[in-house]
This record gives sequence, structure tokens and C-alpha cells, in this order.
Amino acid sequence: MLQYIGRRILTAIPVLIGVMLVTFAMARMIPGGPCVAMLGEKARPETCARFNAEKGFDRPIPVQLAVYIRDVATGDLGTSIRFQRAVTQIIIERLPLTMELGIVALIIATIIGVPAGIISAIRRNSAIDVGTMVGANVGVSMPVFWLGLMLAYIFAIQLKGTPFQLPPSGRLSAGVTSTPFFEVYGWSATKGTLLYSMYQFIANFYLLNSLITGQWSVFRDALTHLLLPSVALATIPMSIIARMTRASMLDVLGRDYVRTARAKGLTNVKVIMAHAFKNALLPIVTIIGLQLGSVFSGAVLTETIFGLAGVGRMLYEGITARDYPVIQGFTLVIAFGYVAVNLVVDLSYAFFDPRIRLE
Repeated sequence: MLQYIGRRILTAIPVLIGVMLVTFAMARMIPGGPCVAMLGEKARPETCARFNAEKGFDRPIPVQLAVYIRDVATGDLGTSIRFQRAVTQIIIERLPLTMELGIVALIIATIIGVPAGIISAIRRNSAIDVGTMVGANVGVSMPVFWLGLMLAYIFAIQLKGTPFQLPPSGRLSAGVTSTPFFEVYGWSATKGTLLYSMYQFIANFYLLNSLITGQWSVFRDALTHLLLPSVALATIPMSIIARMTRASMLDVLGRDYVRTARAKGLTNVKVIMAHAFKNALLPIVTIIGLQLGSVFSGAVLTETIFGLAGVGRMLYEGITARDYPVIQGFTLVIAFGYVAVNLVVDLSYAFFDPRIRLE
């Protein structure tokens, strides 16, 4: 198993290097450049020349690439041109929100999509099956930005003053603050150190931080703010998971061992869950893992619509401002997330299928 993990990590290195090169090249292909984005289209040539010299953009492209690779290898993702802050620090602040949003969205998609696919497969060609698949097709076709606006309009405006009212934007309500766990428990760390950065990163997971510190009002408020964007983000993955679950279950239900289990007199629930569903898990786990990666890319629109300061919104702002370090750093983090998710999915195969462990 350790050799397998080592091989997977080694094969991921060329992927990350390729992402670095492609991102570096595409960022510099965006028309305008950082000077025009920051100082305006009427910026004088001598002003832009001085700006580019200060930021190192007047150097030859191969030299800029070599400096970028050297900095990444040492853990330095650069300094944001727009905010004049270390990109690593911005990631520590923004990434937890996107991860919470993606995880909650995927939980919603899985909890609804998997049972819907199972029921649809069991009741094949019935009204339930047709309705489920029509709903799945509508969910796949529905734009996230439109659904997000409709959800905000319905639950924040039309249902205002009712128990079903939900906040349309932000991460916490005004006046609600999340006290970091290391302050609650009196754990000290020097600012600027790796330990302090790790503390900050964990504390920025508001749901987790409020759970481990017992701040239940903060937990409820943070979860309430995540519901609408999570539902909007979960719609497409939910539909895809439901369709994949149905297809995988239909393939398994026609196998000989399922017919044998029925012939032995086992209950329908045991046949479905212990024999059919268990053997249909590998494709379902694969698609769930892939959707976890896709929700991070879908977070760009979702976070912008709901006013959430996450990775997606920051990446959007970085692109509009031609902020090369932000574009490169955040894209590299998203790519690393894809690679990590694929590794976890591959390792989960050994858990769900004993035959893979024997190989």
C-alpha cells in the first residue's frame, strides 16, 4: 500500500508542474497586464514601465518563470499585486470557506443523489424513475448563477419574516464573531510561524472551530449562511451522482449473485444494500470524488453571487486585476486539491473492494 501511495504521489508531480507552466503562460496572455488593470487604461507608458520594473515584469519571460518555480519550490507563492499581501496568507484566510462550502454541498448532493439513484433503479421505468431522471436532467442543465439568484430571491425576500428566511450573502451575521479555538483554550503561538499559520487555517473553518469550542450560536449562524450557496452548488453534482448511482445499480441488479440472493429468500432490503449496492459502490465513489473537485471550480460563481470571500471569488478578482501571483497561487492550490481527491478516491477502492487489496 505504501508503495502504491508513493507511486501515485510521484505521478502527481508532473501534473502539478504542468499546471504551473500552463497557469504561468495563460496569466500573461490575458490582455492588458497588471499595470493597466491597477492604474487604468490611461496610465502613461513611463508609469507602466516603472510599475513593471518594480514588480519584475520587465524581465524576460524565461527568467520570470525560473523565479516563479524557485519560489514555489521554497513554499513562497509570491505577494499579491493588488493587496500587497503574501498569497499564502490570503489562501489561509480564503481556502477554509471554500472547503466548507464544497464539503457541505457534496454532503447534500450525496445524501439526496445516492438514495434517489437507488430508488430510481429499483423502480425502473416507473413514474418515480421517470420523475427522478427528469429532475436530474433539469438539475444538470440549470445554471448555478441563475439558481443562486432565485434561491436568494425566494428565501431572503419572498420568505422574509418567516421561519424559512435565510441570509442571501455573507458568512456570519452582523455582530456574530467566531473566536479562534487557540484563543479559547489559551494556546499560544508566535505570529509568522508555521504553527500560528496552522492555527489560523483551522480556526477559519467556522463550522469546525465553533464545534470544537462549543460556540453553538456561531455554528448555527455559519451553517444558516452556507445553506443557500451549498444547495445552489450541490444541484449539478446531485444530478450527476443520482444518474451514476442508477446506472451502476441497474448493472449490478442484473448479475447472477443478486438473483441467487433473491432465490435464497433474503429480504429485498438486504439484497439491495448488502449485495447490490455494496458491489455498485466503486463507480459511485469515483463520481463523488470527481464532483468534490468540480464543486471547487463551481465555487467561483457561487461565492461571487452570495458575497462569500472564498477561493473562487478571490481567483475571479485576481483575474480581473491581472494579479499574476494570486492567479498562479490559487490555481495551483485548486490543482493540488484535485490531485489529493483523486488519490483518496483511488485508496478508497482498496477499502470497498477486497480484490484490490489482494492485488
